Amino acid sequence: MEVKYTQNFLNKLEDVFAESDYILRYEKGNFNSGYCLLKETKIAIINKYFPLEGKVNSLIEILKQITLDDAKMSDKNKKLYQDITAPLIAPPLPPEETTAPETPEEPAA
Repeated sequence: MEVKYTQNFLNKLEDVFAESDYILRYEKGNFNSGYCLLKETKIAIINKYFPLEGKVNSLIEILKQITLDDAKMSDKNKKLYQDITAPLIAPPLPPEETTAPETPEEPAA
């Protein structure tokens, strides 16, 4: 999935949280990773002084760590959530020609 560092993409990520059980807040604080995730109370806190790129990356990291019930989500948010949380699968390699390795012929004695 291609990550876009725009306000529109940030709004889409925020919409995924809005349709989930998690509460998304922007606060100031000493976050080592730029965000704090309270799983028991289902609150995600993002450093409000982070630049746009940092906020987008933090939200994506959080979405990869938590499990959301996508049955409650709209189709567009469900697709975005599934694209983000889908494991990276390498494209299949093209088939290679399979030939037996060449062995040098031994001279007859």
